[in-house]
Amino acid sequence: MEAQTSESRFSSAATRQRLLTISLNDHLARAGGGVSLGRRMARTHRSTPAEAPSAELAEETAENRDSLRVIMTAPDVPARWPRVAVRRQAEKSARDKLNGRLVRRSPLSDILELAAMRLGVEGKASLYRCLGILAERQAAVLEGLWNEAVARTFAATAAAARTSLGRARGARWAS
Repeated sequence: MEAQTSESRFSSAATRQRLLTISLNDHLARAGGGVSLGRRMARTHRSTPAEAPSAELAEETAENRDSLRVIMTAPDVPARWPRVAVRRQAEKSARDKLNGRLVRRSPLSDILELAAMRLGVEGKASLYRCLGILAERQAAVLEGLWNEAVARTFAATAAAARTSLGRARGARWAS
């Protein structure tokens, strides 16, 4: 029996749509975690030099999450809220008290939170590169379809124009 390549295993439109749904919902869950963490960081750093950049990052993170929700509507990808909720809870649990202290913040808290936010930003950049690849493929398909539509639409017009042009030349030469 011949082994399937990963390309052939994932070639059906339904499979690709399912994988896109999973991927975007995972990113949506992470984005929600990033929003929560960003807001917590902004609250923690009130009245410090980090207040303004933390608040700005929190706001941008929320806007990015909202943009992702809009992006998910274009390829008709539904938000799978139970999956998102489970993923977010797992991420919150993983963040609990990794700083070595039970009750208050540790000097490690800022470092761990900033590292988590940075990983989130890198994941977001990866998502947009992936979506860019999908958009390029879609643009290529649309370009081909557009070329076919132009040829189909104007083929009869072009043939009629050539015929008319030939008659006009013949009439001019006859005079």
